[in-house]
Amino acid sequence: MDTNGSPIPFASIFVKNTSRGTSANSEGQYALYLPKGSYSLRFNAIGYRDTTFEMQISGIQNINIILKTANYELHDVIIKESKEDPAYEIIRNAIHKRKFYLNETESYTCDVYIKGLQRMLAAPKKFMGQDMDQIGRELGLDSNRRGIIYLSESESKLSFMNPGEFHEEVISSKVSGNNRAFTFNRATEINVNFYNNLQNWQHVSTRPMVSPIADNALSFYTYKWVGETVENGQTINKIMVIPRHKLQPAFEGYIYIMDESWRIYSVDLYLTKSAGLNFVDTLKVKQQYIPVESNTWMPSLTKFDFTASFFNFKLGGYFVAVYKNYNTNPGLNKRLFLETLRIGPEVNKKDSAYWQQTRPIPLTPEEETDYLNKQDLAQKRESPFYQDSIRKVHNKLTAGKILLNGVELTNKSGNSTFRFESLSSAVIYNTVEGVAINYGIRYSHIVDSLSGKRLQLSGNFQYGFSDHKFNSHFNAYIPSKVYQLGFGFGSEVTDLNNTFPITSFVNELSSLFYRLNYQKLYENHFASIFASRRITGGLTAGIDAEVADRSWLNNTSFYSFFYRDRKYTSNNPSAPDEEGMPLFNPSRSFKIHVTTSYDFSNKFSTGPGGKQYEGSSYPTIQLDYTKGIKNLFGSDVNYDLLKLNVSKNDVPLGLYGKFSFEIEGGKFLNAANINYIDYKHFMGDQTIFYKDFFNQFLLLNYYSYSTSNEYIEAHLKQNFGGALLSKIPLIRKLKLQELITYNYLTTPDFKNYQEVGVGLQYLSFKVLYGWALRSNNAQRSGIKLDLNF
Repeated sequence: MDTNGSPIPFASIFVKNTSRGTSANSEGQYALYLPKGSYSLRFNAIGYRDTTFEMQISGIQNINIILKTANYELHDVIIKESKEDPAYEIIRNAIHKRKFYLNETESYTCDVYIKGLQRMLAAPKKFMGQDMDQIGRELGLDSNRRGIIYLSESESKLSFMNPGEFHEEVISSKVSGNNRAFTFNRATEINVNFYNNLQNWQHVSTRPMVSPIADNALSFYTYKWVGETVENGQTINKIMVIPRHKLQPAFEGYIYIMDESWRIYSVDLYLTKSAGLNFVDTLKVKQQYIPVESNTWMPSLTKFDFTASFFNFKLGGYFVAVYKNYNTNPGLNKRLFLETLRIGPEVNKKDSAYWQQTRPIPLTPEEETDYLNKQDLAQKRESPFYQDSIRKVHNKLTAGKILLNGVELTNKSGNSTFRFESLSSAVIYNTVEGVAINYGIRYSHIVDSLSGKRLQLSGNFQYGFSDHKFNSHFNAYIPSKVYQLGFGFGSEVTDLNNTFPITSFVNELSSLFYRLNYQKLYENHFASIFASRRITGGLTAGIDAEVADRSWLNNTSFYSFFYRDRKYTSNNPSAPDEEGMPLFNPSRSFKIHVTTSYDFSNKFSTGPGGKQYEGSSYPTIQLDYTKGIKNLFGSDVNYDLLKLNVSKNDVPLGLYGKFSFEIEGGKFLNAANINYIDYKHFMGDQTIFYKDFFNQFLLLNYYSYSTSNEYIEAHLKQNFGGALLSKIPLIRKLKLQELITYNYLTTPDFKNYQEVGVGLQYLSFKVLYGWALRSNNAQRSGIKLDLNF
């Protein structure tokens, strides 16, 4: 506690000259388990003087410690002619030593305890028609809809090796109110290192934050020397950190720097919305360091505090990590770091007695009550009676479900689900079928609850009231230990362009409201099978085969709400003004498609359900080969298509956002007998709506530029993450992100087509204005919207 008797939350307690220790909780209470013997205990907290307590342990003892406020004295300093604050010289020295301390420790291991708590501070009585009082009771909130909504603890063994390699093994995990859940706490995600130039906290900001001792920190901060104090023979400088501009991605608060060595002693910093936070109003970060060897200091505690508000909800909480038992010479094997995370199936099975003996931060009375109350709620939720009542409510048929939302029926055990689409989404319109029903049914069965592997079956039934054709098809996905297997068969009315650039819904709107029938369709009777697997690390491969009878279709319906004087185009993209002229004669194809990709990563995480491979910082290379085989199964096609694709999404560019690219080249090695359907098609766009896919063009015609020859296409996208607009008053409050996109396509018949788009992103919604150019002459321009639905 302090000299006034008030508790000091999250103070650190360590055996002096070791990394054996703990932390106090939010009420200043602490617990430390040590063998009998003599000890020097060191108590410290940011803003208070260190205190050392000598003691002899012979049994359970209660020790109350009073920490005095640290007085940072302003001694006489020599003021240079520039009248520069002495903080700048200290910061320059710290910047000079930054890289050395970043790479000082080649490897280490430590134990990490993390506690996360989120609290509902305020909530409306109703939200989107839902009774929040009822939901609050299910979450364990009080009558005012306030209380803890998330409480979790975890213990991990963290291993590190330069440069920047981590392996984390979760030892134990506990989530209040859910006996089966695994905590979201991750030591690697809460890891903070201000010796890095940038702090990439993607979950709270689209822009990285600049460290107060980054190489370019003087461009972002001003500094003020508050004073100095002496702790354990070390002179500590307290420096106020002030962003040069409120709109920059920079911290505010204090950083404590050791004199002469210029190490970070501790930090007490915060961010507000002006720094570009997304959903968080304020974010505070505190970090304390301890000496684990004579010349090596490591973090002992890292704590994040946050508040957030949205739609009349107010939240607050914290995540705190306590680091102890450092070993800076662990003799680690590099192969250990191929696995970044390991969570065994037993980590959430530890009982209360285990946690009572091992948790370094004692629970507060509120947290104890939350665990007890939500244990009762968890048992209630897991009871057969409760599960059966929930299932009955969930499975209840209503007019709203049938018409608008769709119907989902779950069996008693909860591992099998039938999904029936809504009638409203099943009704479509196009000029080939007229008004049509395209109704889908899905079945899913959980084969392995830990891995989430599912058997998935689906069926679609389609009938056009104008062409009087009925089609249906069936697909299956069958999980196995090594392979992903599947097959399908049936018939469908589907897009001539196999990239499916326009949805049925958008085509329906453009047809009925503007009499523009962009989508071109054909009838496909098919049977297919596929198999894929991960061969090793980042190398995957797959093969699929399909036999299909394809028939061109004619327009049979010409209805629209408006523009009745406008003529619909034919269903033949090569002859839009000649109704009834077939694009191709009925044909049968048999083709085999082989694909392989490599992403240069062998890293993976291991969870209760098995391995999950991770991407790398390198591009993904994909090679595809498609062979159309004549005569086999009566096939009349004969072609060979080879494609090479190189892509990478969200390449970090520091303060300038993220860059994505995809480059693909392909060539038909043989096109002796080929149908338009088998051409290489491109994801064009001719409406105001578009989907921001990797290979999306903004203004390209859907069908006119498909090729049976060679091609090159490229797509470059840059998201600046608000780097420019965040500097403009008022506009910065919208948290808009600047977008630039460039697309390129060339074929023997369509050379050097280029697109440039500029726009903005808000949350997941995007608006762009694009220009299409060919031979350096503007061809077309227009606004594009991605509403993300």
